[in-house]
Amino acid sequence: MGFKDEFTLDDRCSEAVKIMKKYPSRIPIIVEKNDKCTFQDIDKRKYLVPKDLSMHQFTFIIRKRIKLNPSQAIFLMINNTLCPSNTTIGEVYDEYHDEDGFLYVIYSSENTFG
Repeated sequence: MGFKDEFTLDDRCSEAVKIMKKYPSRIPIIVEKNDKCTFQDIDKRKYLVPKDLSMHQFTFIIRKRIKLNPSQAIFLMINNTLCPSNTTIGEVYDEYHDEDGFLYVIYSSENTFG
């Protein structure tokens, strides 16, 4: 069950506002697995990352959390878009954050949207 299915919009909005007030230099991110992905489930889905972290660095964090081998490719999609690895999380958030205040990232073992 996805994060949006578990919590109402109001609950998600109030949580995001609370997080961003407490940590103004960080971005609240929800990471979930694509339905067709063959990788194991991630051990935690909520992340609070610095705005200046690059997508490449964030991808490295996610790879470690799901224990991928170096030979395995992973794709992180935001609103069905594969963002450039040199883009910062802050830039991605500004363009793609959800109405509830979270940035939703879907990981996949295949580039299913490209």
